[in-house]
Parts: sequence; C-alpha cells; structure tokens
Amino acid sequence: MTADPELRTAYRYAGESEWCRLGAIDKADNVVRLCSDVPHATLLDIGAGEGSVIARLAAIGFGESYHAVEVSETAAEVIRSRGIPSFVGCSSFDGEHLPHGDAAFDLAILSHVVEHVEYPRKLIYEARRVARHVFVEVPLELNLRLPEQFVADDLGHINTYSPKLIRRLLESCGLEVLREMLSHRSRATYTYHGDPLGNLKFAVKELALRAAPRLATSLWTYHGALLCRPAPPPPG
Repeated sequence: MTADPELRTAYRYAGESEWCRLGAIDKADNVVRLCSDVPHATLLDIGAGEGSVIARLAAIGFGESYHAVEVSETAAEVIRSRGIPSFVGCSSFDGEHLPHGDAAFDLAILSHVVEHVEYPRKLIYEARRVARHVFVEVPLELNLRLPEQFVADDLGHINTYSPKLIRRLLESCGLEVLREMLSHRSRATYTYHGDPLGNLKFAVKELALRAAPRLATSLWTYHGALLCRPAPPPPG
C-alpha cells in the first residue's frame, strides 16, 4: 500500500506563501509548548510540506539537527532549497514507510498531516518506530459544522477528528499520551485575507475556547496537539 498517485500529485509547491508562514508560527509554537522538556536535539518533520514548520523551529533554536520526509518531490525540492540552518536532508517517501532506523530521532513531528493520509495508523506506527517521542497536531473538524457527506476540497482533508477521537487513535497505535492541548489560530490568520469581521471572529472563538472548551470544540474547528511516546509493554 502506497499513497494514491492522485493524492501525491495534489500537493505541489512553488515556495512558501505568507499564509503558510503565519500558520507555521502557530504550529511551531505548539511544538515548543508541549515538547520543550523532552529530548529534541534531533527532529524529523513527517509530511513537512514546503518546510515552514521546521524552518521556524530552526529559526528559534528548537532542536540541533533537522530532517524531513515528504510524499511530494516538488515540496522536497523547496525544503532543500530553503537553506535551513543545521538541516540534514529531506527524503521522498510513499506516505507510509519512513526511510529511517528504529529510534533514530528524539522527536517526530506530524503537524497537520494525519488528516491527509490514506492509512493514518500505518504512518503513526512508523513515527512511533523511528522516534522516542511523537508530536501530533490535527484540526478538530469533527463538530456540528461538519457536512453530512464527504466532499473533496482544496484542503485535502480526508480524515476528521475530535479531541477524543485523535487521542484514541494514538493510544490504539501503541502510543502513550503524555500531555495534550487545544489551541486556536492566531489573530493574524483571521485578518490576513482582509475579512472585516476577522478580529471579532477570533475574539469570540478564543473566549469560547477558554470559557467552555468542550462546547467550543463541538461548535467550531480548533487544533488539537498531543505529545506521545511509545507505550510501555503491559505487565506480565
């Protein structure tokens, strides 16, 4: 089983957009917030896209060496051309099998990737194999606003999650969740497209998340991030 050719070719990159750069600030900040107190010298960004997240982590000095894998060769070429400090390399892969040895990295990052992949369990198993800790972040789109019928769109999200569902998925893949957090896109992403109500939308959703997170995530899409490690074997 490998990534469907249509899905692989859907992700073509010419370079980093300002939108990706803004989003990467939020995503990298969440990695730092959850993972700063676990070993993170060697990082593997799985499904790294155009490399915005790993470039941001390198820029703020989170980690010492940076590796990436991507299903899209055009994205891999963009990452290699960015001149990221202490960047080791970016490999193409089939969406499932990681070209690295067991426990090769301190931390594997799956930031907004699991919602895209055809076989999420296979990829999570591989992340667990190659890293001593695994960070996962997904959009929490399994809420009351989700349409009844699946319709393909430009986002490429084929899996949907709630806070409970993503945790159960990771735990059922042999990972122990050490901590988790809910987060909200930054104000800058709400105003980027010139929406006159951007500031208001941000404020309402931010207030709801702080006051009633369970209700908020049932109504709107937020981001769920989890730090995990391979679960210890059961006793006996």
